[in-house]
Amino acid sequence: MLKNSLYMVEAAKQNEAAGGKKAKILIAEDDKFLSKVLSDKFTRKNYAVIVASDGIETINKIKSEAPDIVLLDLIMPNKNGFEILEEVKTDIKYKKLPIIILSNLGQKKDVERGKKLGVVDYLVKSNTPINDIVKKVEEVLAANIIARNL
Repeated sequence: MLKNSLYMVEAAKQNEAAGGKKAKILIAEDDKFLSKVLSDKFTRKNYAVIVASDGIETINKIKSEAPDIVLLDLIMPNKNGFEILEEVKTDIKYKKLPIIILSNLGQKKDVERGKKLGVVDYLVKSNTPINDIVKKVEEVLAANIIARNL
């Protein structure tokens, strides 16, 4: 699995080096510290980063910025992550947008609801180191690039 993941990440980097666009990551997170840590980490890895701190801003940025992937917190002001998912995933334009939930809600019913709404993965903040979050995002981005090129 790790070897396959490394291959996919390398393929994504080669795509960017060959003139492909820099992947755009939307971090939808109301915790400013975590948002900054993730933003800095992805920026250092040469990704374009967009940050949203509430649900309405998240939906607006999905529509205006066209991110390649979204890291979505569930507990946010104005609209929660599930409401965002329901709105975004029912729009044909965004149905295939990869979204990874990153939340402290880790109960089985929350994970199942997220999967049912079409997320590609569900990560519990307290159980997932920052480097593992980055690795998961890179794997999903690389898989999407490979799928587009098939």
